[in-house]
This record gives sequence, C-alpha cells and structure tokens, in this order.
Amino acid sequence: MSIGYLSAQVDLTYQKPPGDILDLVDVPLPPSVSIDSKAENMVLLYRNQFKTIAELSETELRLAGLRINPVTNIGSRTRYYNKVALQSVGQKKSKKIKGLPEEYRVSNIDWSPDESKVAFTNTTEKGAELWVVDIASASAKKITEDNLNANMGRPYVWMPDGSGFLVKVLPQDRQALIDKSVAIPSGPRISVNEAGVKAQNRTYQDLLQDKADEANFEQLARCQLVMFDLEGESSPWKAAGMYRSMRFSPDGEYLMLSTIKRPFSYLVPYYRFPTLTEVYDKQGNLVKEILNQPLIEELPQGFGAVATGKRSIGWRADAPATLYWTEALDGGDPNAEADYRDEVLLWAAPFDQNPESIIKLHNRYSGISWGNEAVAIAYDSWFKDRNTKSYLFDPSTPGKNVHIIEDRNSQDRYSDPGSFVTEKNTYGRNVLTLEKDQLFLIGQGYSADGRQPFLDAFDLDTRETERLYQAQNKDNFERISELLDAKAGVLLTRIESPTDYPNYYIRNIKKRIAPQPITFFENPYQALEEVHKEVITYKRDDGLELSGTLYLPEGYDQKKKEKMPMIMWAYPREYKDRASASQVTASSNTFTAPYYGSPVYWVTRGYVVLDGASFPIIGEGEEEPNDSFRKQLVANAKAAIDAVDDMGYIDRDRVAVGGHSYGAFMTANLLSHSNLFAAGIARSGAYNRTLTPFGFQREERSYWDAPEIYYKMSPFMHADKMKTPLLLVHGEADNNSGTYPLQSERYFNALKGLGAPVRLVMLPKESHGYTAKESVLHLLWEQDQWLEKHVKNKKAATPRP
Repeated sequence: MSIGYLSAQVDLTYQKPPGDILDLVDVPLPPSVSIDSKAENMVLLYRNQFKTIAELSETELRLAGLRINPVTNIGSRTRYYNKVALQSVGQKKSKKIKGLPEEYRVSNIDWSPDESKVAFTNTTEKGAELWVVDIASASAKKITEDNLNANMGRPYVWMPDGSGFLVKVLPQDRQALIDKSVAIPSGPRISVNEAGVKAQNRTYQDLLQDKADEANFEQLARCQLVMFDLEGESSPWKAAGMYRSMRFSPDGEYLMLSTIKRPFSYLVPYYRFPTLTEVYDKQGNLVKEILNQPLIEELPQGFGAVATGKRSIGWRADAPATLYWTEALDGGDPNAEADYRDEVLLWAAPFDQNPESIIKLHNRYSGISWGNEAVAIAYDSWFKDRNTKSYLFDPSTPGKNVHIIEDRNSQDRYSDPGSFVTEKNTYGRNVLTLEKDQLFLIGQGYSADGRQPFLDAFDLDTRETERLYQAQNKDNFERISELLDAKAGVLLTRIESPTDYPNYYIRNIKKRIAPQPITFFENPYQALEEVHKEVITYKRDDGLELSGTLYLPEGYDQKKKEKMPMIMWAYPREYKDRASASQVTASSNTFTAPYYGSPVYWVTRGYVVLDGASFPIIGEGEEEPNDSFRKQLVANAKAAIDAVDDMGYIDRDRVAVGGHSYGAFMTANLLSHSNLFAAGIARSGAYNRTLTPFGFQREERSYWDAPEIYYKMSPFMHADKMKTPLLLVHGEADNNSGTYPLQSERYFNALKGLGAPVRLVMLPKESHGYTAKESVLHLLWEQDQWLEKHVKNKKAATPRP
C-alpha cells in the first residue's frame, strides 16, 4: 500500500511491517535475571516483549499523576512477567517452581532480607495477591487474597527478620467510584490565586480535574495495613488511610509511615499533596510525628528549587533505628547566594533528643552511602554549573573530618570515578563494602580510548585510589555488575559482543583463569549477526568532536562503496562545556539489540543507519545552551551527514532523520531550518513551547524570561518553512510532561493548512512510550512505508543551492 498526501482521515486497521523487520521484532527474548548478593541463586523472569491492545484497553483512571486499573487496583501500565524460574549458579538448567497457578502475571518482586525467599504480586482478573517462593525447595505459596492495594507502587514490605509482611489491603468500607461519564455536575470547576502567589509548575499530565476526581483518588488511595506471616495468617495493624509509603527501621522495632492528606491540588501530582510522616513502634503505637508537609504548589524558579523543611527522609542503613534527612539552608531558592545549600541531620529513636546536624553541603543534596559509625559518603549536585561533589565524612563527629573526595563536572564522563560498592549488613541493608580500611568503586571507564569498566580500591587514610581490575574490551564488551567478595577478588560481570547476547560470569581477578559463565542465553537476533557496526568520530564545523554508531547492511562492500540511503536517529543534550560535549560514550563491541523504537531494523532493508548521533547543544559561561539551539542543531546534523558521505557510503540526497520526544522536537526543527534531509520521523514530541511556558527539557527560563527563545525553538511558529515530508506519531494517552497529544495534532493542522507534506498517526491507548504489540508493529509499518516512499525511492531532487 502506498501512502499519499491525504486530505481526510485514512480508514486503516493495524498493519505489520515487512518480514525482514517482523522477524526481528516478534522474537522470544531470554529472561531478565535477578541474582542474590552472594551469587548463589538466580531468579529468571520471562515476559512477552509487548502488551496487547486489549490489555491497554482495560479500564483505566488517570488521577493525580497515577494511572490505575480500578478493577485490579494496580498500575494500569504495569509490565508483567508471565513465567518465573529458579536456577542455581553453576547449573545450566533452571528449576520449575512448584505451586504456582497455570497462568500468572508477576510484578513487585523483592528478595527477603536473608535472600532465602522471593516475594511478588500476582495480578488476577479481580486484583493483586501476594505470593512467596522458597528458594531451597523451589516452591511457591499464596499469602493473601487478590485484595491488595498496589495503586501507589509495591503494596507490601518484608518484616526485617523475614518472618512475614506488612501489606496494604483494600479497606472494608471502600465506597463505589463515581462514573464521570454519567455523573451530573453539581457546579463549575474553579481554581483561584487571589493571594497572587507564584506557582510556576511544569505542565504535568493526569492531574485531578474536579470533585469527582478527588473522591475517586481518595477511594483508590485508601488501604488498611495488615500483618501477614509466611503461613498467610493475618492480624490488623492500622485502620484505613491514604498510605503512601511504609519503611521499617533496620532493627525492625519501628515503622515510618507516610500518609496523604487533604486538600488535594489540580496543579501538581499526588507526591506534592500534604503528607504526614510518622514513626510507629512495631505494635502500631504512635511514637513521633516527623513531618507534617503542607501542599507544595509553589516553589522558587529553577531546577535546584526545593521545598523548605525536611525532605528525603530515610532510615540510616548502618544503625538500628536512626532517621536522617536533609534541609535547605538557602530557603530552597537556587537563585539565593549561599556557601552551603543543604545540611543533613540525624535523629535516633526514640526521638527524645534534638536532631543533630552532621554535614553541610555546598550543592543540593543527592544522596548518602552509609558505611559504619565512622564512615559515610555524601553526594551533592548543582544544575547551573553541572558541578557534583562527594564527601567522605565521619557521622560520629558532626561537622568535623569532612573531606571532599570528588569535585567535578557531572557531565564529564571521562573523569567519573565510579560508584562506591555496597554489600548487605546484618540488618539486610546495603552499606559500603569495607575491607582493610579500603572502600571500592566500580566505574564505567569512559575514555577517549574506548569504554573499559574498572574496579578501584579507595584508601580511607590517603584518599587515593588503586586500579584493581580494568576490562580490556578489545573483541567483546565486559561490564562489572557487582563485587561479590572483596577479600578474594571475586566479581560478577556481564560479557557481550555485537553478536553474542549478554551473559553473566564470575571472574576472580586474583587468579589468572577465564571467567566462568553462569548464564547461557543465546542470540535471538541472528539476522543481524553479519551487520557491520562501528563507532565513528567526526568534527563539527567549529571543531567540536562528535560521534555516532554506524551500521552497514549485511554484505555491504566497503571498498565498492555503493551509495545507500541513510537514517539518522538522535536526541539533543545540553552541555555547559565543549570538552564534556565531545566525549564518546558508545562502544562498537556492545550487543546489537533493537527495541521497538530503534532505527537499526532498517539496516535489513538496505539502509545505512547512524544511531545515537551526537547532538550537543552547548552554552558556556553566561550563555545558555538554547541561546543558539537552531544553529547548533543544524551544525550537528551537517557534520554527521558529511562524515558518512566522506566515507563514501551514502547518497546524501536520500537521508532521513528521526527521533522520539525531544528527538522529535529536534527533527521538526531540522526539517524547518535546513535542507539536509529527504524526510523525517517525529514521535511523541512537543512543537509549540508556549504550551510549556515554565520551562522544558533543561531550559530553566520561563516564556516571559526569554520569549524569543521559546519562539525561535518552536517548530510550530515556523510551520510555513516546512517543505520536507514529515511523519508525526503520537500516543493518544501520552502522560509525559509537556508532550500532550495536542502538540502533534495542532502541529499537523498547521502544516496541513500551509500545504506541507505530512502524515499524523495517533496510536490509541498508547502513552509516551508504546507497549501494545499491535501499535508497535503498525508503527514500524508506518515508518517503513514513509522511508520507502520519501527516502529510498525518492524522486530526483532539484539541485541544491
């Protein structure tokens, strides 16, 4: 079927792409793997690649940033596993789990504290139920009925001693939901700001809209808390409430419980609603109110803006029952001058003493890794200058013995020292791995010479690092997953190549022996085995180094150099310095695994593919990256086409560009402001930035701060310049901030009204990413038809000026 420029809707059922693509899409995948911390047992998790459109068509309510199936009381977009198996490390065959139902839908998987069991929820037609699997006997047992409330995430937590669970169950007094399709309104919907308070929020989706939504959200959020032992015996723990989170102290003596309160908001999602955080003892008695957070609708402007008061509250992992949190020292305003932005405080149970400040941070708090009573690592970051710091400090001497051990540009991947390794302590919590006054770091190993992951030892006395192991990655690609035994030098690694599916290995870095495989998954994409893959580097006109991953069709003669059509896929990223923007992070040795949105499929259709082409947008010093967005965008695209054209592989008059989300925004801009492309594909994008007036992507300025930037960057404002064929695709149920389906619909209407060659495909039920098999296959068919007509078989173009 050919595609024409139609002036009306097309009556078309779901289509399938050509066989070359279909054979790669519709393949059973090897399982996901969850390995215990000692690398003794593995849980193998199988699932279908896609949902069905029937699944996406199940009842769904979109409330306060959540998408809920009100029948099953679990997230309506949950991806389920449909098969679970066990396998002992060192064995090639998996073990079937006894006691499971014939058909099941598994999610919310969690190991027990001692890793002897695994719990998960199974969703039936009526609701979610809790199951537990005993690893030793490979047997499963149902703990609860299908009456769990999983509408705000995992509906259970393990008791710290592994003896049972605290579970969210549906309340017995739950009221019927309001059917808004038949409900008669009792009055208009009114929002006010009579006090003139600034409330500059991003364009959130799925927000509450009226009193009916408020009532439905409250009913769907309410649950009772019930204790269950491993035999399924239960005892009530707390009456119904809108419980958002529940977290036991490491010693199991206390529970921190967060409860959502009214008033709700029509401007922000549920996690900014009023929330009461309290600590109870394990019998359910109130011990202390920790935080009574009001509704957060107003924040200062900027990415570093935070609410005042306690935030990021958690249990210290290396102590029996001590809370920690951070508070802003600058009023939460990133525009205020301050030597220190945040401080971290401790408060030990039973909370009869005053909280204690233990460290002040120059930037905004971003986490803590606890070690022991004398060792911890704190992290901070600051958006404006992309700075990040790490602090080695002694929690027992507040404000003293603080050492900044990392102070760098967060976008500088080459200087990244890696992440500190953790292990489970006696409480079953992750703490820093400490061996002979050394901590350990696993890094990704980005460098100008290629990506070579590493393991370093960090000396606590000298604060110097020593390289213990680094992957060579000459013919394959090895990444370090875990340090299993610091003393013995045993690593869990994952090894792959362009044609070898990733598998896990045990490597002993102190013994010169080959790594021992513990999984044996085969390549499901054998049709791509003979495809040529390499990371290429090239320069922009201003000398900036760029890169991308180039794919050539099977059998392509690199000496003969036949001129082929090309697809370039990219996503713009903002930087504050040229050095970081030019770094290479891709590897030629990683496994080639196409996903639903990948352009790699078309290498089987006779196209050269340049995937992940560098599209840096740089603004150094006082200049913001978006001040020269369009100019840099076109320069990036020209450099990529020039590079592959200079290699002799492509017909530069037959090049397509595509992208998803911000990549779609990039695509529309490139087609509007250059003549480099024969066609474009833009999926789930935003094209009119005045509809996202309080910032977008990494742009902090509002429309009223920089109206010319919003105008220049909006393809909608320049629709009259568009002459290149553009395929627009959007999910009708997009939930991403800013990328309303309306963005594509209005942009299409503008282009159509101005006579541009354009096609709009709205995918029913789909969100920002597409999950139904029918949708994905049709998407690939649409893209293939578009490329065949407007790129591969493009009519001779008029000479370029």
